[in-house]
Amino acid sequence: MITREEVQHIAKLARLGLTEQEVEKYQKELSAILGYIEKLKEVDVSKVEPTSQAVLLENIMRKDEKSPAFAKSSAGREKLLALMPETKDGYLKVKSIF
Repeated sequence: MITREEVQHIAKLARLGLTEQEVEKYQKELSAILGYIEKLKEVDVSKVEPTSQAVLLENIMRKDEKSPAFAKSSAGREKLLALMPETKDGYLKVKSIF
């Protein structure tokens, strides 16, 4: 069973302010989850082949290539760049995300 102190420590790491009722609630819920994981550890899976993917789906992706219209002339590129609010050295200029 997970202790109140462990719940409070996890909440502190996640920067969550928990009430006393929430601490009790999460203590019970996390203990139940960990108990279920312990049950799963008891299951004998020695005869089960490992799989990398349970569902046999496959991504269908196109090759990343230049569009033939833009490869032949730069008129389309110039048109696109003219529509953009900011450009620099022939590229679209966007805000930094870092």
